[in-house]
Amino acid sequence: MPLRSLPMPDPGSPDLSSPLALLRWLQRSQRRGQILATCWGVQELGCLAALPVALGRGIQAAVDHDAAALWRAAALAVLLAVLQATGTVLLHRQAVWNWITAAAQVRQLVARQASRLGAGLARRIATGEIVAVSSGDVEKIGWYVELVARVRAAVIVWLGVSLVVLVRQPLLGLAVLLGVPVLAAAVWPLLGPFERRYTEQRALGGKATELAADTVAGLRVLRGIGGEELFLERYRAASQKVRRAAVRTARTWSLMQAQQVFLPGLFVVGVTWYGAELAAAGRMGVGELVAVYGATAFLAAPLRILGEAAHAWSVARVSAGRAVRVLGLTRTAEEPEQVGTPTLALDRADRLDLHDPVTGLTARAGRLTAVVCGDPDVAGELAARLGGHVPRAADEEPAPSVRLGGTPLDRVPLAEARAAVMVHDKEPVLLSGTLAELLDVPASGRVTAEEALAAARAEDVLDALADGSPECGGDPMRARITERGRSLSGGQRQRLALARSLVADPPVLVLDEPTSAVDAHTESRIAGGLRKVRGERTTVVFATSPLLLDQADAVLLVQDGRVVATGTHRTLMSGEPRYRAVVTREEEDAPVLVGEESQ
Repeated sequence: MPLRSLPMPDPGSPDLSSPLALLRWLQRSQRRGQILATCWGVQELGCLAALPVALGRGIQAAVDHDAAALWRAAALAVLLAVLQATGTVLLHRQAVWNWITAAAQVRQLVARQASRLGAGLARRIATGEIVAVSSGDVEKIGWYVELVARVRAAVIVWLGVSLVVLVRQPLLGLAVLLGVPVLAAAVWPLLGPFERRYTEQRALGGKATELAADTVAGLRVLRGIGGEELFLERYRAASQKVRRAAVRTARTWSLMQAQQVFLPGLFVVGVTWYGAELAAAGRMGVGELVAVYGATAFLAAPLRILGEAAHAWSVARVSAGRAVRVLGLTRTAEEPEQVGTPTLALDRADRLDLHDPVTGLTARAGRLTAVVCGDPDVAGELAARLGGHVPRAADEEPAPSVRLGGTPLDRVPLAEARAAVMVHDKEPVLLSGTLAELLDVPASGRVTAEEALAAARAEDVLDALADGSPECGGDPMRARITERGRSLSGGQRQRLALARSLVADPPVLVLDEPTSAVDAHTESRIAGGLRKVRGERTTVVFATSPLLLDQADAVLLVQDGRVVATGTHRTLMSGEPRYRAVVTREEEDAPVLVGEESQ
């Protein structure tokens, strides 16, 4: 049986109408694997159920002193044992394949979703929840998808055993036929409490994961202000909540496990007692009694599988719900795979105006436009909107799309939208590797790495990298950057990230506070270098620094979700109190100081 190579070329388009729909879609996507697992499960359980029949025939042959029948029974037992062993091995192999494939498929879907939505994903869903979905939740989903085939096999074999016993002993057969579903249903009253407690445990675990990720990301700052103990206490409290929730979940699960052992045991004892009375009355042979007992005792296996399925369903439904929430986010408008999808002429995208109908913001082609927002969060959301890929839930009403030269960005293929408009996030991530690898990004070729680094005024960063990496031989391009650039200061990381965006040289570049962590002198030099490198390209800068604003061709003030003032920095400083209040942090009615308009 060939195993599919992972990752898949295309994980597919899942059904996200409900958690159950997602689980069913995963089963349909591996139909061949499900059928094979069901067949091997029937072979394994069928041979396990038939083995007592061979044993009963052997005992009856010994009682009747029939040597030939005894040898036939022994041969049948050996054959069944070999077939059972073969079925067990193949079932296990196929079950693991189904599990890994389903888990990998969901993980690829989450990774694809993260790639599609970019930085906007973290604004809609907590980072800890995304990590939980792509790690623990995919395992639970894969477990349930794998288990479905074994449940089918258990039901098929149970029906077959019930039919055989019903023919030989109608009353016993009826007990077997009706007893299994009754015993399986006995666990359902505990599923509701178990699912609620497991949901609470997963939610608390996601919050604890998010807190841990935030603490690690800000460890450098925390050490600087002595806040490690404060965050440590918070994480301890969060982890204790997770522990208590897990203990409550485990208590319910232990009751379910005990029930799955105790009730089938009582059932087997009752059936065996009745069969023994029939044998004592001469209405059943000893060998047949052994066969009936073995077949009845075998029913513990299907019951165990059904109990496992109840547990898997409870946790998988919670996990699938979280996955649906992540995968259900879409871009702000209709998906790009529709008929009549518009396209962008990337070779002239820098000669097209960028317009947001929601705020009224228009960035003129080939110019440096600065945007001032009083609220940094509003600035971040607006910057993401200008990139045309703000995520929304499937049931949310989409906002009007940002347009580039009249073309809605949310309607064009994602790759084209990102090639035309690049959004430089406020907190960009630096991946580990050499500086040359960091700057090796898809680019126009118009701006070299040296020019971009010079424009970002990263000279001291290059010296620090060379000094910190003796193995680079003095060449900063070969110097290694640690994970997320933790060995660098905030300003150094910010300048390297800016250089990376400048090397990419997109037709339209949106920068969200690109110099917030550098000093005024360096910021002034970066402002000049940015204007020089970008040239006739369209650039939008979200900032409140007068040094950057003074370099802009036009400055737009956004308040209450709308553009309320437009002009140059100096004209707005002298004639717009609302603008001056944001830039200088003064009250709107404060007088303008002499010479302030030149700031």
